[in-house]
Amino acid sequence: MITSTPPAPVGGRTRLRSRLPGPFDTVSLLIGVALIAIVMVPLLRVLVGMFWVDGGFTIRPIIRTLTLPGLGELLLNTLIVVLASSAVAWVIGIGLAWLNERTDARMGPLTDSLPLLPFLLPPVAGAVGWVMLLSPRAGLLNSWLRDALSVVGISVDSGPFNIHSWYGLILVYAFYAVPFVFMSASAGFRTLDSSLEEVSRLSGAATLRTLRKVTLPVVAPSLGAGALLAIWFGMGMFSLPAIVGTPAGIEVLSVRIVELLTFSYPPDTEVAVGLSGFVIAFVGLAYWLQLRILRRGRHAVFSGKGAAARRIELGAWKWPARALMLGYVLLSTVLPMLALVLVSLNGFWTPDISWGSLNLTALRQAVFDDPVTSQALANSLGLGVVGGLIGILAAAAVALYVARHRTALATSVDAGIKLPAAVSNMVIAVGILLLFGGAPFLLSGTLAILLIGYLALYLPQASIAADAAVSGVGTELPEASAVCGAGPLRTFRKVYLPLMTPGLVAGWALLFIRMVGDLTASAILAGTGNPVVGFRILEVFTGGSYALLASLATVLVLLTGLVLAAVLAYTRRATRTGVPTKVAGV
Repeated sequence: MITSTPPAPVGGRTRLRSRLPGPFDTVSLLIGVALIAIVMVPLLRVLVGMFWVDGGFTIRPIIRTLTLPGLGELLLNTLIVVLASSAVAWVIGIGLAWLNERTDARMGPLTDSLPLLPFLLPPVAGAVGWVMLLSPRAGLLNSWLRDALSVVGISVDSGPFNIHSWYGLILVYAFYAVPFVFMSASAGFRTLDSSLEEVSRLSGAATLRTLRKVTLPVVAPSLGAGALLAIWFGMGMFSLPAIVGTPAGIEVLSVRIVELLTFSYPPDTEVAVGLSGFVIAFVGLAYWLQLRILRRGRHAVFSGKGAAARRIELGAWKWPARALMLGYVLLSTVLPMLALVLVSLNGFWTPDISWGSLNLTALRQAVFDDPVTSQALANSLGLGVVGGLIGILAAAAVALYVARHRTALATSVDAGIKLPAAVSNMVIAVGILLLFGGAPFLLSGTLAILLIGYLALYLPQASIAADAAVSGVGTELPEASAVCGAGPLRTFRKVYLPLMTPGLVAGWALLFIRMVGDLTASAILAGTGNPVVGFRILEVFTGGSYALLASLATVLVLLTGLVLAAVLAYTRRATRTGVPTKVAGV
């Protein structure tokens, strides 16, 4: 008797084929492993460098670090700046997120994006802008305030504010940490079950009491994550303390590490590695505290969009709340950008702006007629374009692999490329210099080491953007492509890539902006042989050429703004036109 085996369901064949490691999946996995190595090996190099020097075990770097003159003051300064700015950013970020997500003060997409605008002003440009606003004598804003005070009979020779101070440094740090807190807190407020707040208000509790007793405890995990991100940002920041804090004599860990590696001859890598250990310890402690908060918040109650849509009516306080959100943007972004533009167009830094003589001549001469500056701009643009493209495409390949293979290996690869988000940028940059700067690679002073550094530092952003692009594709079209006989590579080219392109372009723009405006890695990895904008700004700041400084920062802001505008225009057009219906031959 002849028996026939019924054909396996099409879905079963598809699932079986998706589990087989084809060439596309193998290449994607190898890309993921390579990306992890770019981060993990330099990090291990830093850790090993604390105990292994000149081919033998030693604790000399630790001893030299612990006996470093002024170490206690250095650590105390770092903790004060990072913790105080994180606390300020925490309060501002939570307040803005609560107003935008839980009250009727929200103004649609406008207030959704306003608190994130400081991301568009690179920290190095923002620091320069704030110096030109609030320098005691020449600061533009200080001059305008003195003029206003003189009208009412109050005469002051300088100030009234001084950016080169504890409060000035903490304020600028906080402005750049607010977006991290805002994004994390917004996610918690957005999914909170509003019936909990309704019960509290029906019980007679006022709005502020409901916020303090109900809302904030429930979303504590999201708030804790925001605090951790703010601390992580502060520990790895170099441009803000170097430009704002150094003139005030406020030195922090990141500045000392760069000085030891860049401005010392020969570079003192032992103490730099030892100080990097403190950064790792501080970030690790913050991460441990966040885990404690997450464990306590496991019973938080969330609900769907319907409950979350019920907003608190502020009544007469609605428009003051909106003014508060707009005022934050004015202080954090608009004013420093205005200072940069005015000084660059004026040709020199003075509080007495000659409005009728503003022109582009000084900007052109300061930037494009200087060969070193022109080379720095060209290098930064090239690294931003190429680095952003490599980063987002590599992250997209890994995101596709993770989406197709829900295995422990795929999860580990995904977590590995997001690891830099939990490690200070300063530590990774130090590790890359130690690993690739000397033998056998000998990449010190080259553009290649900067490219490696940028990719390692901004992998988490690339991965998150790629994950969002992949998740937007769904499963129906890829499954239809597989049913029609298309392999993984053809499915990627015909299905995933067209649908993911808007998201990948947005991710590329994010990487481009971060790479072009970077100063943390640039201060350690760049030099006179491979100048980039961030390193050139640091050189000019040290030399005291403020007009060139403002011009460089202005060009940096213009570049990021143009790229962002182009990307927004493209994504808007792509969203309107949609996607072709013929996919993978279907």
